[in-house]
Amino acid sequence: MLVRKIIPCLDCDLSVPMGRVVKGIKFKRIRYAGEPAELAKRYCEEGADELVLLDITATIEKRETMLSVVGKTAKVVTVPFAVGGGIKSMEDIKKVLKAGADKVGINTSAIKNPDLISEGSKKFGSQCIVVAIDGGKTKKAKSGYECYIYGGKKSTGIDAIEWAKEVEKRGAGEILLTSLDRDGTKEGYDLELTGAVSEAVNIPVIASGGCGNPSHILEVFRKTKAQAALAASIFHYNEYKIGDVKRYLKENGVHVRL
Repeated sequence: MLVRKIIPCLDCDLSVPMGRVVKGIKFKRIRYAGEPAELAKRYCEEGADELVLLDITATIEKRETMLSVVGKTAKVVTVPFAVGGGIKSMEDIKKVLKAGADKVGINTSAIKNPDLISEGSKKFGSQCIVVAIDGGKTKKAKSGYECYIYGGKKSTGIDAIEWAKEVEKRGAGEILLTSLDRDGTKEGYDLELTGAVSEAVNIPVIASGGCGNPSHILEVFRKTKAQAALAASIFHYNEYKIGDVKRYLKENGVHVRL
């Protein structure tokens, strides 16, 4: 039986010295949530299966991921830990993994240079390469969803489902799929987008964007093949504890690790 995972996401503005976790709505209207290492430690203690740290300003500001913050966070993390944002080259991947991450997430750089997926998976292993797909509704793509880059600020016209198939062929180990239309809205995951991508590929898909309560997580697991659900604000602001969410899922027939 497939074990479903709960993954808290630390969206970080690392342009300040030690970084700060923030959360917005549709990648805008940002508010402060806490300090990366502090929240990471708490989530591990609460039972998170994995953690994702995204440096949301690195690509836009054209700078590297803040390795000091990654290193500090890695020291307190006891579960698989993925880091994304500002990773543009093989050397960047190497630096982030060396700083303590178990996986790297690439989005803009993957679309601009697809060979980075292939080369990264060959050198570091497919389990290290997570391709993030930020999908938004559109009339430009056959599936009705296109990929966005630069933190959701630029459309590409690239069909999100076709791109998901391509990244799998190139060796990506996972897909972190975020719905731009649902991000931060707390209206639930985009089941159409998540369902289409998770049906189209055989690698794990992490559903992201729109979680407002445990029933949304149950819904995405029941109605799609997503292996994991990522959430941020419901955990950051103490609305729900990870352990409570997992118990709720287990009571409703979802196989999770308690």
